[in-house]
Amino acid sequence: MVIFSVDVVNKAGGLIYQYDNYVPRAEAEKTFSYPLDLVLKHHDEKVIVSFGQRDGIKVGHAVLSINGADVMGKSTADGKDILEYLKDPSNYPVSIRFGRARLSSNEKLMLASMFHS
Repeated sequence: MVIFSVDVVNKAGGLIYQYDNYVPRAEAEKTFSYPLDLVLKHHDEKVIVSFGQRDGIKVGHAVLSINGADVMGKSTADGKDILEYLKDPSNYPVSIRFGRARLSSNEKLMLASMFHS
C-alpha cells in the first residue's frame, strides 16, 4: 500500500502539516513547429493545455519546461511570458515538456479543509 499524502488538520479546520509523496507519472515532451497546434491558456499562475490532445499531452496538463529549461509559473527561465514566447515564429522549433503540475499551497489548503467536518 502506498501513502500519497499526509495532511494534519486541527479542530478549527486549519492545515498544520502537509507532506506530499509526489512522483510525476505522466510527462510528455514533444518538439513543435510553428504554428502550435495546441491551445494554451493561463490558469492559476500556470500555463495549461485548454484544447487539443495528442501524443500523451492531455487537456489540463501544464507546461513544465521549454527547450530543457524549467518554467516558473507563467514565465520562462529568462523571465519572458510563455504565451508571448510561443507566439513568436523565430523561437521555433521548440521542445515543450507537459505534465501534471504540483499543487500550489493555496490548493493544498483547500483540499485539506475538505476533510474537516
